[in-house]
Amino acid sequence: MSFDGVPAVFNMSLSVVILAAGQGTRMRSTLPKVLHPLGGFPLLQHVIRAAQQLEPSNIHVVYGHGGERVREALGHEAVNWVLQDQQLGTGHAVDQVMPLVRDNDTLLVLYGDVPLIRAETLRHLVAQAENGGLSVLTATLDDPQGYGRMIRDTGGKLAGIVEQKDASEEQLKIREINTGFLAAPATRLRSWLDQLDNSNAQQEYYLTDVIAMAVADGVAVTSVSAENEHEILGVNDRVQLSTLERVYQRSQAERLMRSGVTLADPGRLDVRGDISTGEDCFIDIGVILDGAITIGNNVKIGSNCLIKNTIIGDGVEILSHCVIEDAEIGAASRIGPFARIRPETRLADHVHVGNFVEIKKSSVDTGSKINHLSYIGDTRMGSKVNVGAGTITCNYDGAYKHLTEIGDDVFIGSDTQLVAPVKVGDGATIGAGSTITREVPSGELVLSRSPQQIRPGWKRPVKKSNQ
Repeated sequence: MSFDGVPAVFNMSLSVVILAAGQGTRMRSTLPKVLHPLGGFPLLQHVIRAAQQLEPSNIHVVYGHGGERVREALGHEAVNWVLQDQQLGTGHAVDQVMPLVRDNDTLLVLYGDVPLIRAETLRHLVAQAENGGLSVLTATLDDPQGYGRMIRDTGGKLAGIVEQKDASEEQLKIREINTGFLAAPATRLRSWLDQLDNSNAQQEYYLTDVIAMAVADGVAVTSVSAENEHEILGVNDRVQLSTLERVYQRSQAERLMRSGVTLADPGRLDVRGDISTGEDCFIDIGVILDGAITIGNNVKIGSNCLIKNTIIGDGVEILSHCVIEDAEIGAASRIGPFARIRPETRLADHVHVGNFVEIKKSSVDTGSKINHLSYIGDTRMGSKVNVGAGTITCNYDGAYKHLTEIGDDVFIGSDTQLVAPVKVGDGATIGAGSTITREVPSGELVLSRSPQQIRPGWKRPVKKSNQ
């Protein structure tokens, strides 16, 4: 099996190490740098996902002293956590993992703050190293400031890497930079790491020094060039994070458009999760899609909506300024504008939820309508129910939540309060302005109002002229 002409990775011989121990002081944050979100996921999680696509035998994540928050936040990931108690450089960080790596493995080194690296690029890098040589990932940048420079001999072969702080004036003119990513046979890398020293401006053990060692040992050193510079850019401060966020969002917008979604403006959509969409959908400006979302065919989403962890059926129309979270919206339903669908809400097909309606932890069956200014909480509502404006289910008694049960084909007049726990039978009608505290029998009309009074000659009080 091959990928773009590259032999498939022999998965049982590949180990991955992700370096994530940096303090990230330039972020000016108490949150570890690799936990800052990009597209709704921590930076490190993006890198773990890329590594997982290679199906390696092991993924090792090197985290720093005090970085227990990193391990806690991503403890669900199937990785091996390795503590680098002292930050003594990238070479030292990789060396912490070597006792866990088999000699016959190919070891791939990644970075937890470089979130947009593509699995396709990594496959090429690993394939280059599988013949026993060392392979490094490079890129040619218009502005190489801050990166180590690739040093080549007169024949164009890699001879080494010089870090920016150690580079001469002539070497600083080189535009081909080291990304830090490399793949090498574990047994050779182990030997080179043992030879590292910290005789440099940073007094650190540079992983990049192994390039010159490989050349000196006569080991083939090859390079793979990243097709897109954005995939090798790291995050050191919030400005760089913002730049990569827009790159990521553009890629997500393009993915959605290729899957059958029309976007009113690809630059005004934010995707912060895993989104699955059908065909012939339309998403207006200012929409935020957060978490795990499944969108069916022929769905329309209006402007400035927030949708999180939701399943949306075929033919649904969501009008502008709606908030929908942890819910299911049935096919051909219509929501909004200005509606809020809260967690654990399940709407069946052909349900209408109108403006300024809030629904929480409720099920609404097929064809029911809640069109105006209502609150429905902790409710089981049947099919073909019509809920008038201003209706409230009073579900909370100050200590506990209680259930309201509404049968099929019920008509609820405007300004009705349903004081839970209460049950309304099939086909019942509740007159406007009623407060319902007891069970309503099926098929009956229920009224609960104070009688209207007229007082002839009554005059509204007015202020006296001297006041």
